[in-house]
Amino acid sequence: MPERLGTTLTKHIMEMQRRIPGASGDFSGLLNEIIIAGKVIYRAVNKAGLVDVLGRTGEVNVQGEEVQKMDEFADLTMYQKMDHTGYLCAMASEEVEDIIQIPDKHPQGGKYTLAFDPLDGSSNIDVNVSIGTIFSIHKKISKGPKGALEDFLQPGKKQICAGYIIYGSSTMLVYTTGLGVHGFTLDPSIGEFLLSHPNIKTPAQGSIYSINEGNSYKWDDRVTKLVNYFKTPDKESGRPYSGRYIGSLVADFHRNLLKGGIFMYPADAKTKAGKLRLLYEAAPLALICQEAGGASIADYEDILEVEPTELHQRVPLFIGSKNDVEKCRSFLKGEF
Repeated sequence: MPERLGTTLTKHIMEMQRRIPGASGDFSGLLNEIIIAGKVIYRAVNKAGLVDVLGRTGEVNVQGEEVQKMDEFADLTMYQKMDHTGYLCAMASEEVEDIIQIPDKHPQGGKYTLAFDPLDGSSNIDVNVSIGTIFSIHKKISKGPKGALEDFLQPGKKQICAGYIIYGSSTMLVYTTGLGVHGFTLDPSIGEFLLSHPNIKTPAQGSIYSINEGNSYKWDDRVTKLVNYFKTPDKESGRPYSGRYIGSLVADFHRNLLKGGIFMYPADAKTKAGKLRLLYEAAPLALICQEAGGASIADYEDILEVEPTELHQRVPLFIGSKNDVEKCRSFLKGEF
């Protein structure tokens, strides 16, 4: 029986737990801590401009990017909400160079890892554009109580959960555990995420293409032909597509997930390996997209099949409606 609109996220998680024989509750507990972290970050984002959370810290992160104050706040919030729970063996953050071990003063031997981008698109917060937190959970595979690099270098298809929280005109949490994709909207009057988008399915073909065309001078011929394809009028195939690019991955992805479309961030002459991070951005969004009926590729290899070799590995990303992604794959293979 489908859940009713307005069901709380906490109730939804408990109902999912009851379907799994012998479930310990650790995974449910971990998700509930992520929910709390999201609420804390939402509160800070919602006060941006009123308190001192705007602007840069003056530091540069492991990605070579200037750290925003909200990046630092969100990263610390995620860490402090997770480190003491006993659910995790280690964490990994887009903002931190190495894996983050659980301090010895807290329970060790957690069964899961958590990788996260604490605040995707944070450079846009000064201009009130939607931003978000992206997270990915794997089961621990290494021996011993501490986490190891190998626990994180698992392909995206082995994720047991992926999700994001988007802070925009409303705050939403969208996640999957492989049993469909569900969206919950935060009702700030009661402080609860309520089911608003059950069993999300993305259209098989969209009408939107999202790419930073300011980088077109760096693209190779395959990408140029691909983008021109989406821009060329053809009534039978529903073209031209509308160009929509926010520059905040989680916001572009969320719109295309609901409405249908294709997001593209190819490798180019400057970023030959691609720009987006596999573990913190591409893989978790790829699992969500697949569970909603979409697809994703890095160049022309499925994102969920990519074997990570580095904690901060970068990849090209083409993600969205399945038919549109397959068209991208064909162009990238040189079939057009």
